[in-house]
This record gives sequence, C-alpha cells and structure tokens, in this order.
Amino acid sequence: MPDNHLGEFLRARRAGLRPEDVDMASHGVRRVAGLRREEVAVLAGVNVDYYTRLEQGRERRPSAAVLDALGRALRLDADAHAHLHRLAGTVPSDLFAHTTDRVDPALRQLMDGYPGAPAFVINRTLDILAGNALAEALHSPFEQADNLARMVFLDPAGRQFHTRWGQTARTTVGHLRQAAGLDPDHPRLRELVRVLTAHSADFTRWWNTHTVHGKTQDAKHLLHPDVGPLTLTYQAFDVRDAPGQQLVIYQAEPGSPSAQALALLGSLHATTTAL
Repeated sequence: MPDNHLGEFLRARRAGLRPEDVDMASHGVRRVAGLRREEVAVLAGVNVDYYTRLEQGRERRPSAAVLDALGRALRLDADAHAHLHRLAGTVPSDLFAHTTDRVDPALRQLMDGYPGAPAFVINRTLDILAGNALAEALHSPFEQADNLARMVFLDPAGRQFHTRWGQTARTTVGHLRQAAGLDPDHPRLRELVRVLTAHSADFTRWWNTHTVHGKTQDAKHLLHPDVGPLTLTYQAFDVRDAPGQQLVIYQAEPGSPSAQALALLGSLHATTTAL
C-alpha cells in the first residue's frame, strides 16, 4: 500500500487541536485526543466522508481550495500550510533530485570573509556541508559537527550546549518535517529519521506530531565549555544557485558579553590551530 503522508499529517494536526482552540463547544465523551473528523469537516466546509477518505488515503488529490480550507480549519501557520500543499502535490515540488551538496568555492570564500561571525551551509536534512573557522570553533564541543539534528539528539554535548534544549529540539524536528514535505522518500532523510527514531524517544514523540517549522531566523542560547554562555541570533538565507542549501549566519549583539565571548572563542581557536 502506498505511503499515506497526507493522511498522517491531517490526523496528527487534528489530534493536536481541542474544541476550545477552534471556538467549538465540546459534546459527549471523547475517546481520543483532539478534534473529531466531523468537526474538522464542518470547520473546513467539506463533506465528512470526503475528509475521512483524505485521512485514510483513499482520496489523494484534493483541490488547492480544499487544502486552503483545511489549513484554516486546522489553524496551520504559513510553514505548515505550505507543507500541506506539498504533500498533496498542489504546488510545484522543489525536490531533492535538483539539489546538490557541493558548496560553491565562492560561497566558502564569502563565509571566510566574515571571521567574526559563525557561518555555515546546510542542506534540507540539516547536514553541515561547509563552515568558516568560527563555526568550527562554535561546534567544537561535539564529537562530530556533521548534522544539526544528530548533534542535538544523539551527541552527548547536545543538552549542555543548547541551554534551551527542548525548544531547540522541537524546532529541529520541525525543520526535518518540512524537508519531508518536499521529498518524503529521499534516502538520506529516511536514513536520518530511522537512526534518530531508533535512538531518541524524544525525537520520535515530536516527529509524530507532524509539526512543521521553516528555518529563517531565531535566537540561540548556548553554553560553550571554553567561553561560557552565548546568546546569538541567526539568519538563514537560501542559496539561489544551489536549491536546498541554506547559508546560516550567527551574530551577537555588538558590545554584549556574548560578543566578547565570541571574539575570545575565535582567538582561542586561531591559537589552537596555529600550534
């Protein structure tokens, strides 16, 4: 039987909503968490039998209008709404087949030209493809700075390095869910999810919520063993000539203790590599 990614997503998001979340009265005993199928159908203005077929995978080609209505009914944000459309094939699919893990030398040179800011390139499965010296220094507590999700969930340093680990972990899962909407059958994604679910109950629990999160900008609260606490913000930029790649740049507030600590980290790393 073909995978039912669309139905799984709808069921998970329905289970995550309560009647009061959508301004509905609750009637009767609820045997399972979340909204009933009938309630979602009413909110979306679709036939309940049709919605049931969507969840069960017996209907796989809903219109864009139906998906928009379901997105509103399920209170999806912009990332999750786009993910819903991708799962149903109603938007152009920018698949992994068109991506590359080769980082252009000009981009590497650009990152190296900003020695005061950790900068690195990732792909959709959060593999670190390249980074400048300060990014390497920032990630030095990890056994291997190879994949952001593996580093968060499986590396012993992850929970100490990310002082708000739960928030970071949930966001990381959301990034991978977004990747799954672009190409759920990609071998690298499947293998990464297999490993993470096999070794992390936390990852498995959050993965099953089907929460989607795009990587654009956010704050990072870190603890580096060499320089102490760091509060950084980051921006993520799509690499236009390499679909699927993103350039991530961290920065500290100028003149802040974090800026001083980041400068010290750069100096320590330069001294160590020169020896």
